[in-house]
Amino acid sequence: MTGRSGLGTALWYVRLTWFLSGVSLHRLAVYRADFLIGAGSLVVRVACQLALLGIIFQQVPALAGWSYHQVLFLTGFALLPRALDRLFTDQLWILSRDLVRTGDFHRYLLRPTSPLYTLLSERFLHPDGFGELVIGLAVVGTAAARLDLTLTPVQWLLLPLLVLCGALITTSIKVVFAALSFWTTTSFAAVVAASQPGDLSGYPLDLFHPSLRRLLTWLLPYAFTAYVPVSYLLFDRSDLLLWLPLVTAAALTVAGVVWRRGVDRFEMTGS
Repeated sequence: MTGRSGLGTALWYVRLTWFLSGVSLHRLAVYRADFLIGAGSLVVRVACQLALLGIIFQQVPALAGWSYHQVLFLTGFALLPRALDRLFTDQLWILSRDLVRTGDFHRYLLRPTSPLYTLLSERFLHPDGFGELVIGLAVVGTAAARLDLTLTPVQWLLLPLLVLCGALITTSIKVVFAALSFWTTTSFAAVVAASQPGDLSGYPLDLFHPSLRRLLTWLLPYAFTAYVPVSYLLFDRSDLLLWLPLVTAAALTVAGVVWRRGVDRFEMTGS
């Protein structure tokens, strides 16, 4: 890759990702049971979440001022960035659990691509992500129809960027806590603990205690993956939306710094 310009390198990675995604699709076509089990497990999980939401709204008319279909839209939207993250970055769980402990991470340092990209590319298009993506789109579409939601041309243009920024924030959080394994040998429990607050992104932020709202907005910024974009799409609230590019850039920067420092200190095991 020596001598490539920044744009040339980016295009090279895009072409490589396209090729490796095709390989992953071929693998999914061959191992169909793996795909069905992975996607189906997420469908069941989301179905339980939606059922719980229905039970809650049988008891109350609104949650923090949000109607049932508004919360349904929020819940479905929250699945979209998580689905993109899961489709392309689920190998980080393997890093946090095994690769540093066993010393196998050294394999990713010997290839002519970024170690992080090499790690992630071992399994693009994780089947669980397909389940989240399909269900998320279905829920968003259903809720939008019930709300008679009409987006402006600007909102339509921003929509893919809102989902992409949410996915990048989710991935950045996962990278930071998975990279802790370079210091602690294994960080699986930390990744689980950092990922669980992401489940709250499907509920109105106003529902939570102020300290939890601050945590989900500025420390583990899951609020920017769903609540902030949906508040803009449904209510045209743009106060926090203006922070979205900065929060995304900050999350990527922190993840990059932690990752590089972790890789620099990696030492192979003696076994």
